[in-house]
Amino acid sequence: MTPSEGRRHASGVPDDLAGATSSDASLRRFLHGLPGVDQVGAEARAAMLGTRSIKTTAKAVALDLAISMVDLTTLEGQDTPGKVRALCTKALRPDPADPSAPSTAAVCVYADMVATAKEVVGDAVNVAAVATAFPSGRAARDIKLMDTADAVEAGADEIDMVIDRGAFLAGRYLDVYEEIVAVREACRRPDGSEAHLKVIFETGELQTYDNVRRASWLAMLAGAHFIKTSTGKVQPAATLPVTLVMLEAVRDWREATGAMVGVKPAGGIRSAKDAIKYLVMVNEVAGPDWLSPDWFRFGASTLLNDLLMQRTKMRTGRYSGPDYFTLD
Repeated sequence: MTPSEGRRHASGVPDDLAGATSSDASLRRFLHGLPGVDQVGAEARAAMLGTRSIKTTAKAVALDLAISMVDLTTLEGQDTPGKVRALCTKALRPDPADPSAPSTAAVCVYADMVATAKEVVGDAVNVAAVATAFPSGRAARDIKLMDTADAVEAGADEIDMVIDRGAFLAGRYLDVYEEIVAVREACRRPDGSEAHLKVIFETGELQTYDNVRRASWLAMLAGAHFIKTSTGKVQPAATLPVTLVMLEAVRDWREATGAMVGVKPAGGIRSAKDAIKYLVMVNEVAGPDWLSPDWFRFGASTLLNDLLMQRTKMRTGRYSGPDYFTLD
């Protein structure tokens, strides 16, 4: 079954996805049969949504919502247990002077820091681990699966994997699909539960919006719980137009299957103003059901401080300097 066959939704998505992944040829036909992205239209709509303003009361709600959606991240070679513990403490209580400030959704660390993070946050905040030879994705599959299994065994609640962009750009879609399926299986715990899987595309390397749409559908067909723009190590990382394409994909997937998949833009989102633009886009493109940390996240290391500064300004009428909050 390809997008040119069978009954369609108005969005152009087929009702029946059966057979799309039965072979490399059928998967290629399916992905290349998806409706093309109007580059000019996507960029114009993203720009238009970015100009929307929200009123004061709604802004206060939006700031708290954005804080609750942050995956507070440190992914540096110089990460130490002390730095990770400090980050986890901030994730639990972002503003020590105001206990009404919500916790973040997760902390995101390298796999060897998962146990340290879990010691601090317990079950109060999710611990996400990057895996599968992050950020390049250049490793043998058995190494990637061991990387994933080690992070899950250490207590990771979520796994952020990277796809093999070389394989994807070479058209080896079935290889990418099978690897995502295998990584999701490696996310299973002995008790039958599983860590949630976020699939990172590195959209700055995918070259076209059509490729972003294809990667989105490929990941969802393979069982991704979330689709994620970027590692934060390559520019451009998250952009509004790319995120719009991904939000359209999860919306259309829900129409076709009844299942929801989350979206996580990551990299380059540093201000509260930018975060609110993304929230407006989520509401307008995918719908209000996605306005939850269960279905939308921000991958960020510095965004949280600006959200807290803007929140304090609304609460007290004055700005606190950036050094009022702990540096990330």
